Amino acid sequence: MGAIKISPDYNWFRSTVPLKRIIVDDDDSKVWSLYDAGPRSVRCPIIFLPPVSGTADVFFNQILALTSWGYRVIALQYPVYWDLLEFCDGFRKLLDDLHLDKVHLFGASLGGFLAQKFAEYTHKSPRVQSLVLCNAFSDTSIFNQTWTANSFWLMPAFMLKKIVLGNFSSGPVDPLMADAIDFMVDRLESLGQSDLASRLTLNCQNSYVEPHKIRDIAVTIMDVSCYFFH
Repeated sequence: MGAIKISPDYNWFRSTVPLKRIIVDDDDSKVWSLYDAGPRSVRCPIIFLPPVSGTADVFFNQILALTSWGYRVIALQYPVYWDLLEFCDGFRKLLDDLHLDKVHLFGASLGGFLAQKFAEYTHKSPRVQSLVLCNAFSDTSIFNQTWTANSFWLMPAFMLKKIVLGNFSSGPVDPLMADAIDFMVDRLESLGQSDLASRLTLNCQNSYVEPHKIRDIAVTIMDVSCYFFH
C-alpha cells in the first residue's frame, strides 16, 4: 500500500471531511462527488478539477492547507460526460445547486482545460473569478488523438488505464515523487471504464479554448514536473 494512502494527513482528511454526492442532471446516473471544506460563509471558493487519472481526494493536501488559512475549498470528481458542452452545462447546474455565483478554478491537465472551457462557456455571464492552470493545455490537438476520441467508449478498462499510465514517469524519481505516482496509480485503479473513457474523450476530442473569451480573467500558470497529472 502506498505511503500517502496510509499517511496520517490523508487518513485525517478522510475521517474529517465527508464525501458528498450531488445529482443535478435529469439523468440520475450522473453523480458529482465532492469534498466541500472550509467556512460556508465564503461565497467564492476555490474549486479543484482533477486530471484524467484523478479523483476528488488527490487534492487533500491542498484542502488541509488552504482551509487552515480560512479558505473554502471544493474538490470535485466528474460524472460521465461525453461532450464538452454537456460538461459545462452540468458544471453550471452544480454551481447553481451549491448557490455559488463566482468561483476560482484550479485545474490540473484535463481539469485545467475544462476550467478554461467553462470560463469560455460562461463569458457572457461570468462565473469564473480566476484560473490556476497546472500542466494544462488549451488545444486538444497536441495529443494527436482527435481521430480516436470517439472510440474510447468501446475500449475495455485495462486498455484505457494503459493509455493513461503511459504518460506517468517510468524512470528514476525522488521518493516524494514516487509516492505521489503510487497514489495516483491507486486512484486511477478506482475509476471505472466509463469514467476513464469519458475523460479521455473530453481530453482528446477536437476542441480549443477561444482566448478572447477568457482575456478578462486573471490566470496563473503552473508548469511542474509531475507527469502523473497527464
